[in-house]
Amino acid sequence: MKILGLNEISRVTQSVISILSILVVSSFCFYTINYLGYQVTALILLLAVSILAMLFDIIPVLIAAFLSAILWNYFFIPPIYTFHIARSEDAFLFLMYFVVALVNATLTYKIRKTEKKVRDKEEKVNTIKLYNTLFNSLSHELKTPISTIIASIDTIKSNLNLNDESKAELMHQIDVASIRLTKEVENLLSISRLESGFLKLNYDWCDINDLINIIINKFEDKLEGHELIFKQNESMPLVKLDSILIQHAVFNLIHNAIQYTPIGSIIRIQVTMFNEIFMITVEDNGPGFPKIEQAKVFDMFYRLPFNKTGGSGLGLSIVKGFVEAHNGKINLDSIEGQGSKFTIALPVEASYLNKINNE
Repeated sequence: MKILGLNEISRVTQSVISILSILVVSSFCFYTINYLGYQVTALILLLAVSILAMLFDIIPVLIAAFLSAILWNYFFIPPIYTFHIARSEDAFLFLMYFVVALVNATLTYKIRKTEKKVRDKEEKVNTIKLYNTLFNSLSHELKTPISTIIASIDTIKSNLNLNDESKAELMHQIDVASIRLTKEVENLLSISRLESGFLKLNYDWCDINDLINIIINKFEDKLEGHELIFKQNESMPLVKLDSILIQHAVFNLIHNAIQYTPIGSIIRIQVTMFNEIFMITVEDNGPGFPKIEQAKVFDMFYRLPFNKTGGSGLGLSIVKGFVEAHNGKINLDSIEGQGSKFTIALPVEASYLNKINNE
């Protein structure tokens, strides 16, 4: 359910809230006038109008300003319970109150509008900057595998007498480039869904051990000398989540571990459940992240300085987005030179029905 902001409430509702607010403040002032004096109550009412001006549109605020002036005249300026003002000083004070209340309401509203224009302009600039960064990054990342595929196919077509070894090598290059291209397109679509705010979760019951095994099978021929270890947790219940998004998130974590750790590195995956919090950890014994860089790892387009490995830098930002869409959190623990450990923690609905059936 969408929660409306104050500026999204209708003017009628804003007007009602403004009137009620002034009535409440006026009642407080009325019962404390013996301690405050009617001049001080004017300042309190002006403060209430100023606060409303920071929250609502101009019409409800002007209504509040006009109502506060009328109430102050009738209930606070001697003689009370009448609109007659006996002293010229009080009449001048009332006139000044009325003018200040209206001017204050109008100026505050205009300041809010100006600030909104500035924010909108900054958002537009940031959007353009984000688009340019995305375009520049992905144009390179997409162009490289496409060029590889085209060049390999052209070589095969123009050299019909290629030996089996050469053909196998070219086919391997096409396969690698196709996988890279597919991953970048998937990342582009994922980040677009996250940025647009239209990401809708498809919750369903999921066996976590099966989910992790499905992900591992995708890396069957792509480990590149790495060792991938996952010991099934038979005590895990069924959990309710969007399995496609979580698959994508864990896949990106494993892919990053393979891409940024040397051949022979060990990657461990663990799943645990604690107090309705489901946790997945992806840990490696690679070079880790420098401490100064760890706060930036989930930023869009982030890549380690001086890292020659390709990639658009979208992987971890997508992981963070998918995890937070589940109201979860992702954390990095890393010691430079000793490895990294990513932990996803998701609040989930759990069912131990599968465990009972197995028993």
